[in-house]
Amino acid sequence: MGDMDPHIFAVAEEAYKQMARDERNQSIIVSGESGAGKTVSAKYAMRYFATVSGSASEANVEEKVLASNPIMEAIGNAKTTRNDNSSRFGKYIEIGFDKKYHIIGANMRTYLLEKSRVVFQADEERNYHVFYQLCASSHVPEFKALKLGSADVFHYTKQGRNPVIDGVDDAKEMSTTRNAFTLLGINESYQMGLFQVLAAILHLGNVDVKDRDADSSIIPPNNSHLMVFCELMGVAYQDMSHWLCHKKLKTAAETYIKPIPKLQAINARDALAKHIYAKLFNWIVDHVNKALHSTVKQHSFIGVLDIYGFETFEINSFEQFCINYANEKLQQQFNMHVFKLEQEEYMKEQIPWTLIDFYDNQPCINLIEAKMGVLDLLDEECKMPKGSDDSWAQKLYNTHLKTCSLFEKPRMSNKAFIIQHFADKVEYQCEGFLEKNKDTVNEEQIHVLKASKFDLLVELFRDEEKATSPTGVAPATGGRTRLSVKPDKGKPDKSSKEHKKTVGLQFRNSLQLLMETLNATTPHYVRCIKPNDYKYAFTFDPKRAVQQLRACGVLETIRISAAGFPSRWTYQEFFSRYRVLMKQKDVLPDKKMTCKNVLEKLVQDPDKYQFGKTKIFFRAGQVAYLEKLRADKLRAACIRIQKTIRCWLARKKYLRMKHAAITIQRYVRGYQARCLATFLRRTRAATIIQKYQRMYVARSSYRRKQAAALAMQCILRAFMARQLYRALLREHKAIIIQKMVRGWLARQWYKRSLAAVVYLQCCMRRMRAKRELKKLKIEARSVEHYKKLNIGMENKIMQLQRKIDDQNKDNRSLTERLSGLEVTHAAESERLRRELSRLRCAEEDAKNSNNRVITLQEELERLRAELQNTQKEKKAIEEWAQKYQDEMEQMISELKDQNNLLKNEKNDLNRLIQEQGQQWTEKMQRALKEETAQLETDLNEERSRYQNLLSEHLRLEEKYDDLKEEISLTVNVPKPGHRRTDSTHSSNESEYTYNSEFAESEEGRPVRREKEKEKASLDMALFLKLQKRVTELEQEKQGLQNELDRREEQFQRARARDDEEHKKARSAELEYESLKRQELESENKKLKHNLNEMRQSLMSNAGAVSAAPGSPAYKVLLDQLNSSNEELEVRKEEVLILRSQLVSQKEAMQHKETMTEPLHYVEDVQKLGDAKEISQAYMGLKDTNRSPLPDMRKMNEDGELWLVYEGLKETNRLLESQLQAQRRSHESELEALRGELQSVKEENNRQQQLLAQNLQLPPEARIEASLQHEITRLTNENLVNPTEDPKAYRISVLRRMIDLMEQLEKQDKTVRKLKKQLKVFAKKINDLEGGQIENVSPGQMADEPIRPVSIPRREKDFQGMLEYKKEDELKLVKNLILELKPRGVAVNLIPGLPAYILFMCLRHADYINDDQKVRSLLTSTINSIKKILKKRGDDFETVSFWLANTCRFLHCLKQYSGDEQFMKYNSPKQNEHCLSNFDLAEYRQVLSDLAIQIYQQLIKCMENILQPMIVSGMLEHETIQGVSGVKPTGLRKRTSSIADEGTYTLDSIIRQLNSFHSIMCQHGTDPELIKQVVKQQFYIVGAVTLNNLLLRKDMCSWSKGMQIRYNVSQLEEWLRDKNLMVCGAKETLEPLIQAAQLLQVKKKTDEDAEAICSMCNALTTAQIVKVLNLYTPVNAFEERVSVTFIRTIQNRLRDRKESPQLLLDTKIIYPVTFPFNPSSLALETIQIPGSLNLAFLTRV
Repeated sequence: MGDMDPHIFAVAEEAYKQMARDERNQSIIVSGESGAGKTVSAKYAMRYFATVSGSASEANVEEKVLASNPIMEAIGNAKTTRNDNSSRFGKYIEIGFDKKYHIIGANMRTYLLEKSRVVFQADEERNYHVFYQLCASSHVPEFKALKLGSADVFHYTKQGRNPVIDGVDDAKEMSTTRNAFTLLGINESYQMGLFQVLAAILHLGNVDVKDRDADSSIIPPNNSHLMVFCELMGVAYQDMSHWLCHKKLKTAAETYIKPIPKLQAINARDALAKHIYAKLFNWIVDHVNKALHSTVKQHSFIGVLDIYGFETFEINSFEQFCINYANEKLQQQFNMHVFKLEQEEYMKEQIPWTLIDFYDNQPCINLIEAKMGVLDLLDEECKMPKGSDDSWAQKLYNTHLKTCSLFEKPRMSNKAFIIQHFADKVEYQCEGFLEKNKDTVNEEQIHVLKASKFDLLVELFRDEEKATSPTGVAPATGGRTRLSVKPDKGKPDKSSKEHKKTVGLQFRNSLQLLMETLNATTPHYVRCIKPNDYKYAFTFDPKRAVQQLRACGVLETIRISAAGFPSRWTYQEFFSRYRVLMKQKDVLPDKKMTCKNVLEKLVQDPDKYQFGKTKIFFRAGQVAYLEKLRADKLRAACIRIQKTIRCWLARKKYLRMKHAAITIQRYVRGYQARCLATFLRRTRAATIIQKYQRMYVARSSYRRKQAAALAMQCILRAFMARQLYRALLREHKAIIIQKMVRGWLARQWYKRSLAAVVYLQCCMRRMRAKRELKKLKIEARSVEHYKKLNIGMENKIMQLQRKIDDQNKDNRSLTERLSGLEVTHAAESERLRRELSRLRCAEEDAKNSNNRVITLQEELERLRAELQNTQKEKKAIEEWAQKYQDEMEQMISELKDQNNLLKNEKNDLNRLIQEQGQQWTEKMQRALKEETAQLETDLNEERSRYQNLLSEHLRLEEKYDDLKEEISLTVNVPKPGHRRTDSTHSSNESEYTYNSEFAESEEGRPVRREKEKEKASLDMALFLKLQKRVTELEQEKQGLQNELDRREEQFQRARARDDEEHKKARSAELEYESLKRQELESENKKLKHNLNEMRQSLMSNAGAVSAAPGSPAYKVLLDQLNSSNEELEVRKEEVLILRSQLVSQKEAMQHKETMTEPLHYVEDVQKLGDAKEISQAYMGLKDTNRSPLPDMRKMNEDGELWLVYEGLKETNRLLESQLQAQRRSHESELEALRGELQSVKEENNRQQQLLAQNLQLPPEARIEASLQHEITRLTNENLVNPTEDPKAYRISVLRRMIDLMEQLEKQDKTVRKLKKQLKVFAKKINDLEGGQIENVSPGQMADEPIRPVSIPRREKDFQGMLEYKKEDELKLVKNLILELKPRGVAVNLIPGLPAYILFMCLRHADYINDDQKVRSLLTSTINSIKKILKKRGDDFETVSFWLANTCRFLHCLKQYSGDEQFMKYNSPKQNEHCLSNFDLAEYRQVLSDLAIQIYQQLIKCMENILQPMIVSGMLEHETIQGVSGVKPTGLRKRTSSIADEGTYTLDSIIRQLNSFHSIMCQHGTDPELIKQVVKQQFYIVGAVTLNNLLLRKDMCSWSKGMQIRYNVSQLEEWLRDKNLMVCGAKETLEPLIQAAQLLQVKKKTDEDAEAICSMCNALTTAQIVKVLNLYTPVNAFEERVSVTFIRTIQNRLRDRKESPQLLLDTKIIYPVTFPFNPSSLALETIQIPGSLNLAFLTRV
């Protein structure tokens, strides 16, 4: 084998030869990484020894040695991510040999079993093989008592989620393991005991531990797995159940039993399982060694070391640390043997040699095992009373981080360390090192096991001492803790000291013994190289292989082997070995000279050997060459001896074979003669038998054919008769069906004709009704009619309301009766339908049965006739005929029976198929529902994660911007004094005055001085660069300041010029719009006139036959009617748009007149907290109102902020002293003003909402809606109860009267002004039409009094696009986004108008195919929206406005994208406006993300507004007066977080919710989005209220529960009023509702506890217990909740799987969605108001 490639047998052969040749013990060290093949190599080496050197006796010792392998692999090997059969322990097997070098026995030593794998496995890993072998063999009869199942059932075997190894049969492996046990002498009873212990460990892992409370745990009674464990282990159930959840604490005087929490109990359970398995492993190893022990004296041995390879995983713990430490020691031993000792011996023998450098890993070993090394510090930390993994890690950092280069600390962790091993860097996690090093287990659990009735278990723990930690102190974590045990006064024995050793110390000592053993033997190394890291077959990774070769020192070994002398002999050994090659004359007295002479003759090259002082050194291959010469010499002598012996043996063999051949020939010839005679006799007999057999077969065949022909004729004739009968029957039934169908068709034709006539009658009556309604509406417009209607209107409204309520009740009762009758009718119809189908089936079965009976009767008659004919023909065959008749009757009865059986089976199968079909249908429906719910949950979770990422991204962006601003502020140090601000800043920014800024600069000076002192210590180069940058920025600032002054002057000059131009353009625009309105009204009247004429003509011809449905005339009339209706709808929309613009102009004029009123500024005054700020704002407002301005609208749009800022700056110093005097008088009136302001706001919001709704209604319904709203308002005002506060009532009535009078005067002025304009426009129109009216007929003039035909209508040519220049893009964004006021836009303009304008601009850019313009516009729009939100993100109105416009812009991009899924909602005209050149799907995603950010900002803004109101309004304020009664005794007085005058009530919350809702409705927010916002609002209200209820004892009473339920009902009523009950907001209040109910229910008996558990399903156990503990009686009839009742509740709720969190998270934001909401508004009809200053846009 030496000439072959490297093989494990070659290494084993070399070790065996050297043992026999040198008579020295040998060792084979198998090393390599995990998964490289060490275990397989060790098995092959042992197999070689067992094969080559069989035992001398008949005990088959070599088979026992090999049989130990499957046993140790089953209990010590497992699957890892790198190896399917990884050894999780180290073993050193000494195979003993006698003097003849036969195997006489073996001994095994094991190292560091990985016990943690018993209770935990990572992904894609398995537990030890024996567990899976047991589970796979659970069906074996002798294993039934173990109550095992699949490996997926047990917790200890399913954690890796891959319990199967490809190509491995665990059941077959179990059989191999049992055979190995039997071969080693372990009988069946012991084997079943071992398997019983292993099964008990599996059942122990499935024991479920529950939380009793925060500090204790409990195992549920009658736990099945624990009962099986106790049954298998022979221990008491109560004892084991008790000590799994308790521990014993010993002091000097007493012993305490303390319960432990769930986590510690689970750790104690796992520690017990690991301890039992370790004891079982050691017991098996001891018995294997006993079986392999020999009584014969051992002469020598060969040791095979199979130890775990170098390991590195994602998470490396104590086991990997010890494994890699052992590999470091083995690498050091390899270095010592191959490098150090080798080269030292060369020097000692004085052989010329050049030293070779190699990697020495002694520093790494010193780092681990030296004093103050890793193991030393670990043992020291284990001795500390409060030692922990964290403190040990800090000690490692302090000791080695700066002193040892091989020790490193990870960057992102303080609980890990890195060691540079010889193979690679490995990062170890410190968690669990102390616990695994101590290896403790609960002492009381061991006592329970020792008291077992199971003999094997008692034997396992026979030598068990008290298992305490090395220091006798309880470890820091886990459930296996115990306090210090007081030692006996006597001297502790040796075993106790040994047991207290740590795992690291024991492993280090055993490793030291292993090194001593290896050093005392001749080592042979097997380096296993892993070809790849993925366990792929036939895949070789060269880089990985070279890395392993370099890491284990093979490359240096090759160098030293090539240059060195690996073989050596002493002169005496060489002489004794190779005396055979010497002649007698070569032998000299001096053996050294003899050896030199012989070598010079045998080896010609003197470089192949060297002579040392005491030894001869040979290069590689020379000893093999000498051995070959010696073997050739011995072989030649053996051949000569063999030649003679073989000749003698061959002669003797030939003579014996010759005699045997003659004897065999004699006997064979006699046998062949006897066989021939037997064959001849059998052939003659077979011929006779064949003759008679063929005759019988021919006769039987003829008879069968004759009978079959007769039967076939009979059946065929019957079949033809049945076919004829069925054809006649089908023809008869077809005639009946045709008769029924023709009658049904005639009735259907009659019904359709009747429906068409009724429909035409309905149309005519509807047309007449509309005419009458129009007349009534015209009459209703007159002022006199209004006065008549208002007389006694209140009483009429009340009567009508009562009448409507009665009618609603009657309608509901009739509806319920009708629905009940419909249900009854449907059930009866279904029952009759089923009965009819059943009767039909029965009829068919009866017909089939009748046919069968007739057929059978005919068959019976035919048989009887045949019988009679047969009797007449021949009497000889009478008996045969009688027999044949009996057989046929029997056959018929059997056929009948079979037919009945088949019928029954068919019915059963049909019923079974139907049941299975129903079951499958129900199952699929349930699965579909579950899958849908799961997908929705996953979608919501994914959407929530995505939106959280968006919010986090936004937060980081804001943080980045803030840091940039801080850097710029640090660089640009402002000078003290006044700073100019841009006119585009908000009013909040303009509130700072000269004094405040100067004060800020004065306060900031010491801070800047400190920063400058800190900066002085920085690098000088960086300071110079910053100083240069500061100078440049100051220059830029000065330039910008000059440019700003110049622009302001130009703005002032251009402003006066623009005012004049605007007035002229506005007047012309009003004239044009009035003319257009009149033109559209005239067109509308004409269309109505044409429609009426067509309807009249249709009615006149209604009775004609030609106008029947489906006739050509009927179709023509319907087409004309549809086209007229479409044209009418288009004209109605145009009239609606013009009237909405007129209304907006009217509102704008009213807004101008009311600009001087201070109501809009009271809210801003409330927000100013400082007296100085109030004075500045108030006095500046007075001066602003007094100053005469040419155009108030202009001030509100462009110059408002600038003028307010100037007024504030000028009057601040003068009016500060005056405000101090006035402040005292204003404080008393502040509360009244706030209430009035809130009511005015609500009224304003309602008016705005009504206006927005009216604008969307058709013209006919708008007047009715306005009238209904006015009637409702008057009724509410008249129903106000003045008895509550007469003074306040009188004041409010007086103020309202004054307001109404002022509004009446303003409206009168406006009406007079509009009438004058109308007369002027009418006169102009009459002048223009003077020449055309003469040609118009009188009838036409009566129908069309005004019809201007000379004005062209260009709206029909508009394509819904807006064109702008590239340089106007910034102006567009500035006017439409940055400087736009949401309040004016929401009241006066179409909802979503900015979004429509932006999209029309985008359409034009798409139309001209300008991608740069599209990209620039979208980017500028998104950035500008972000900018305005950042500036005014705390303003709810601004955020709501841009949320609505962003969603509308997103919907427009979808609606006009050209996708089929969106185009189906469009009209044909809208589909023509789709984008044609660009796909903006990516920008839709960006806009969706922006909408999500705006939504989250809206929720935060809303939360900031609602947060101060919730606790006061929902909990503290008594909405129902007198319910709370006296405050609970014993409670300290709580001070409210809000002052008495600012206390919020439930009405405040509802008013705020109304304000939110009205603002969003005004802005045109999508209804689905409003529902999501309302749901979030109610969640915040419910969560904050419940959290405060759980934290305040004074709120947990019966009366407060009633108060909360009333408040919640008010909120539900608000939802009902707003039609928002289906938005999910009510469900968010469910925990609060249940908490209020919990405060009110009885809390005494078990029935009450059961009711509470079933009622409070939305509350967690912790919340329920907290409310019960905080419940405080207020009145005498209430009682506190008893502790027993609370414990009953806890026990009943113990099985709930829920979060232990007490408080609700108020920061949760539900994921938002934006359902597609298409707009019906046509783009070409949109008009751009002049107030937006967008005159540079051109309609296309």
